[in-house]
Amino acid sequence: MSYSLYEGVLADAINIFKFHGIRRLKRALGLFILEAASGLDADAIVPVPLSVKGLRDRGFNQSLLLAKILSDHSRIPLKMDSLMKIKETHPQIGLTAKERAGNLRGVFRTGGCLTGLRLLLIDDVMTTGATAEECASQLLRAGAADVAVLTLARASSQ
Repeated sequence: MSYSLYEGVLADAINIFKFHGIRRLKRALGLFILEAASGLDADAIVPVPLSVKGLRDRGFNQSLLLAKILSDHSRIPLKMDSLMKIKETHPQIGLTAKERAGNLRGVFRTGGCLTGLRLLLIDDVMTTGATAEECASQLLRAGAADVAVLTLARASSQ
């Protein structure tokens, strides 16, 4: 599920937030994701992680900031260490769907007890779904009962 399509003012706001480090947009964007989450039920929220290098380069994880706002408002616990990106990957921008899926194989690892939990996986943008699919697959292999994916925006080709 996504709040909206990745276009227009929302796409501009996400890009400014994500690539220009304007963190003050997190509240407004977080409220959009909160609206999209209305009616969803989960035991925990898991943000899509960045690699150590990605986090160092950007200075923050945009998905974590969105997930934190959702957690604070919904009182659903945030599990920040349940999913880790353990390998650096090439940027997904410009890759085909097949290349995106291949680029992500084996890059995520789970941690902590997830057995039987219904999880809400949070990301900023869904393009082909490769990231969400790989993350959800790892969480399910680790024992999660269900993984619902919630993004701020999705590409119009979805």
